[in-house]
Amino acid sequence: MRAYLLASAYVVAVGGVSPSAAQTEPASSAEQLSPSAPQDADAPSGQNEIVVTATRREERIQDVPVSVTAFQQEELTQKGIVGFEGIARETPGVVLNRPTQNFNNFTARGIATNGYNANLQSSVAVYMDELPISTIGNTTVVDPNLFDVERVEFLRGPQGTLFGSGSLSGAMRILTKSPDLNDFNTSVLVDLGLTGSNSFRQRYNAMLNIPVVTDKLAVRAVGFYRNEEGYLDNVGTGVHNSNTLKDYGGRALALWKPTDRLSIRLLGSYENSDPADSSLTSPSLGREKRVSDQPDRFTGKQTILNATLEYQADFATLTSSSTYSDFDQRFWLDLAGTFPAGAYAGAPIAFGLDANAYDKVFVQETRLASSLDGPLQFVVGGFYLHRRRDVDYFYRSSLPFLAARGLTGLPDQYYQKQYTHQISKELAGFGELTYRFSDKFWVTGGMRYGRTSAQGFTEEGGYLASYNIPPAPGFGGLDLNYFSLALGNVRNVAFNRFTPYAAVEGVKASGTKPSWKASVSYKPTQSLTTYATFSTGFRAPIVNAFAGRPSLVDPNDITIPYGAESDDLKSYEVGAKARFLNGLLTINAAAYLIDWSNIQAQANRVSDSVQFATNIGAAQSKGFEVEMGIIPAKDVFIGFNAAYNDAKITKLSVEEAAISGAVLGHRLSAPRLQGSMFLSYGFDLGRGTKGTLAVNAQYVGSYNSSFPNTPGLPNVPLSTFGETDEYVNTNVSFGMKRGPISAQLYIENVFDDHSVIYIHPEAFLVSRFGTLRPRTIGIRLGYGL
Repeated sequence: MRAYLLASAYVVAVGGVSPSAAQTEPASSAEQLSPSAPQDADAPSGQNEIVVTATRREERIQDVPVSVTAFQQEELTQKGIVGFEGIARETPGVVLNRPTQNFNNFTARGIATNGYNANLQSSVAVYMDELPISTIGNTTVVDPNLFDVERVEFLRGPQGTLFGSGSLSGAMRILTKSPDLNDFNTSVLVDLGLTGSNSFRQRYNAMLNIPVVTDKLAVRAVGFYRNEEGYLDNVGTGVHNSNTLKDYGGRALALWKPTDRLSIRLLGSYENSDPADSSLTSPSLGREKRVSDQPDRFTGKQTILNATLEYQADFATLTSSSTYSDFDQRFWLDLAGTFPAGAYAGAPIAFGLDANAYDKVFVQETRLASSLDGPLQFVVGGFYLHRRRDVDYFYRSSLPFLAARGLTGLPDQYYQKQYTHQISKELAGFGELTYRFSDKFWVTGGMRYGRTSAQGFTEEGGYLASYNIPPAPGFGGLDLNYFSLALGNVRNVAFNRFTPYAAVEGVKASGTKPSWKASVSYKPTQSLTTYATFSTGFRAPIVNAFAGRPSLVDPNDITIPYGAESDDLKSYEVGAKARFLNGLLTINAAAYLIDWSNIQAQANRVSDSVQFATNIGAAQSKGFEVEMGIIPAKDVFIGFNAAYNDAKITKLSVEEAAISGAVLGHRLSAPRLQGSMFLSYGFDLGRGTKGTLAVNAQYVGSYNSSFPNTPGLPNVPLSTFGETDEYVNTNVSFGMKRGPISAQLYIENVFDDHSVIYIHPEAFLVSRFGTLRPRTIGIRLGYGL
């Protein structure tokens, strides 16, 4: 039936268009074929050019002395990119560690100790307009809908001067599209697909733009809904296609321009992303299988409100952006892998964590960017962030599991409930100054200086259910002494004591540190821009939850340290951006050397495996990236990008190796080689109809899941250590377009590759492997795109 619906949709599209429509209309300019394609170097301003705001000013991408890849809506639509995963595969030097929907960690240029970043700030900052939505590694981040966006920019290398401490190795910006003050328009995109033999995918998107007062006031509304049936079977819960995703929401924007100098933009957006289960698998169970006692849930509901005022003075543009965000998330997972398999009759112990988090964030940024044509250009501004995160930790077992072993007395399945919150603040001033000695030579210097602070609190209330039996041996620092009963040591015992938690105020972590940037640019011809850049980066300090706690197993073992200091990163980059043959050939290339010291890392105490954050040694990352666009003939475009990276631990003490599991000379968690290629061929089908045939392939090399040894157990290999698979993911499409109507048949993962692209580094998850989505065949129907 679902295959019939897909076929029917295509027949209707073909009949309505006669003979139908393409996703994007082929044209002789590379810009029309692909936003990352080359442009005519001599074209008038505003024609066939990609303009980015990576430097907080509008500049042509070919003139920006930064490694940046930009995606405009046409390219996102043509390639079927709807979220972070597609962006990562099309950006050189970047991988996305994505265990499941809404659980995303980018790695850029090899700066990562593992793909999980537990309790560590992400090394790539992610912005939704002016709001930073990235956070620490073991929390959810909504994978935002990318329909009707103005542009997505991915900046590689430290971007601390303009985007803060979270941009240690890069920053990704999602820029929503503003209302059009003059034209009424609408667009619709429907995507229907079939994954495997019985997993139906539905995606519906619509936009409406209304100019209320021409040239003065307009509103724009976007709505979207996704219902994508899963493709994994959970043998623990017995659910077929368990990892089904439902995602819906929208945004409304208003733009008021009372004068030529002043504009006010208001935005409200909401997205509810609700995967029914995780997408992590257990290959030992067979293809597309996973196991957990209850569904693993990583859900998010995010509301964003923003007001941006822009005033054009005679010499500069003043921008004030105020953003409030409310983000509710669930982080529910089965932790059965924490305990040895076969503890009793080969069955796992029912043990899990249901954590609910509630973020309330306010961000204010005010900046002044020069607009004069003279030799001196500047951006100067201030940034303030206040985030309160409430996290409720509910550790659970299973009432049937407990009842079978004579454990009674719990009011529900939770034996421990703890309520906490954390207050984070950042206040910073930043600026960049560019001086042009001539049209061919200019220098840029930048600095950001700010103060960050974080403090955690345990709230009064909650409890730990316990009894007077000593803990079972071998479970270390876990407050799980009742599991000695679960193992059969004692039976028919009730939880006779509920110890309440008292309010505790944690130690406040704070720090001040500057970020620096210096760049020299030389443009010998209109077709070639070269640059050399030095920049620095760091992450905010971290306070350990168990700071000052000694080991109860071995009093001579280390006391849990206060926390981790800011790490320190220095980046050296040289690059060139060239356009030849009147824009028919574009080549952007960069080479870099990064020194990363005092690395923030996750560690374990040797005697009891209590986890904490600390600093270790140093690493070095070096490599190069290249992007190329070629138009060999009319209506033909070839896009290519590649990246090589070599990132290794270069300095490590014996003590640091023991607590972190790191090894001197070990490669960090990033592929050595990756790249992608895109081929588009356009042709005329007659009667005003254009056709497009496109092939898109991405290659990603294998890389380490984590450090190779067990943290806290010197020289003991980590049982969960592994390497992801080397893989090639190929997509093909055939589209037709006539007027505003379009249709595109596509096949994603043509060869049904089942490669492992993510390995969770910690043992508490039984299903720890992320794989490519199986082959998906579908059709996209569009109007007004």
